[in-house]
Amino acid sequence: MAALLLLALTVTAGVSLGSAPIPVATVWSIIASKISLGSVEAFWSAGRESIVWDVRLPRVMLAGLVGAGLGLTGAVLQAVTRNPLADPHLLGVSSGGALGAIVALLHTGMILGLATVPLFAFAGALLATVLVAFVSRVLGSSADRLVLAGVAVAFVLTSVGNLMIFLGDPRATHTVIFWMLGGLGLAQWSQLVYPGVVLFASLGWLMIRAREINALAMGDETAMTLGIPVRRFRLTLFVVTALLTGVMVAFSGAIGFVGLMVPHFVRLLAGSDNVRVIPLSAFFGALTLILADLAARVIMAPEDMPIGVVTGLVGGIAFIAILKRRA
Repeated sequence: MAALLLLALTVTAGVSLGSAPIPVATVWSIIASKISLGSVEAFWSAGRESIVWDVRLPRVMLAGLVGAGLGLTGAVLQAVTRNPLADPHLLGVSSGGALGAIVALLHTGMILGLATVPLFAFAGALLATVLVAFVSRVLGSSADRLVLAGVAVAFVLTSVGNLMIFLGDPRATHTVIFWMLGGLGLAQWSQLVYPGVVLFASLGWLMIRAREINALAMGDETAMTLGIPVRRFRLTLFVVTALLTGVMVAFSGAIGFVGLMVPHFVRLLAGSDNVRVIPLSAFFGALTLILADLAARVIMAPEDMPIGVVTGLVGGIAFIAILKRRA
């Protein structure tokens, strides 16, 4: 009940506050009117209704879905790799997803309809995951080298993405800035189904397999003694996290450090058992990105600051704190 109340308060703040503040009572009256098909008598202007229903609420919903997906991905990657610094941004998965989105937007066009960008982003994220696994195997299997491999792959894929932008149509390159800096300003109700379905399907499957993830986090030998097919299970987890990251990047751009910070905060509250860490990472990831998006809209109002700037600033400080704690 407390979690639902906290989520409701965060969503309310995200919809109510902005360059044009709207009273909380008006916000919920508009939402109730839309849900109940006009049964609430309108006392608000058409402009406020459009701001709440067509602009801010889908944006807040997308922020919640993306934040939950990134927090969930970070929790799983940190457990699977046994590395507290693992997250989709540091391991290059976000860069791979952004590269796929860039290729779809500038070079192939919407050849598969509305699913083109999410599918290409997933393919890029999966490619990044495979490259990181290969490079880390060449360098050695230690946790630190896995992060170094991820950083190296991220740089390479970012460079390839920049090359794709350079070779693309100059008149269309401004659309790619959205994916390079991260943002939620293009959120639409019709598109929320894609990240929503992927998130809840992945979350449900990962919660079912949480105890097996616990065993994998304790070491391959422990997992094998419990009858877990380690290689196949780890590969499946990498594919699921790549799918999550790719789809989220397709709709929000490359947003860093949410997957790094949130699982650490959750483990401080709830311990290291992934039965609790996985759902709580999704929940607090949603809250984190909604609040980050709110800050991005308010700090430079009426202009929207790229949300990647906010998460990068806060996440960079958190990253230094984690490094200091490890040292």
